Amino acid sequence: MPPIPLLTAHQGGWDEILLVAGPLAVIAGLLWLADRRAGRMGPSDEDGPDRTDGSDLPDR
Repeated sequence: MPPIPLLTAHQGGWDEILLVAGPLAVIAGLLWLADRRAGRMGPSDEDGPDRTDGSDLPDR
């Protein structure tokens, strides 16, 4: 088995792809997990119309 530096020393560009795709995959996974957990929590009591933008005004 060749040493690790030989495996990652410009083997046609796949090692550079892993250096970019790896962290992106981790970030995407964490965002997915956070969205899933937030969805399970449901709406909070603070959710609702924002009175500062005039959304509480009746329709004309």
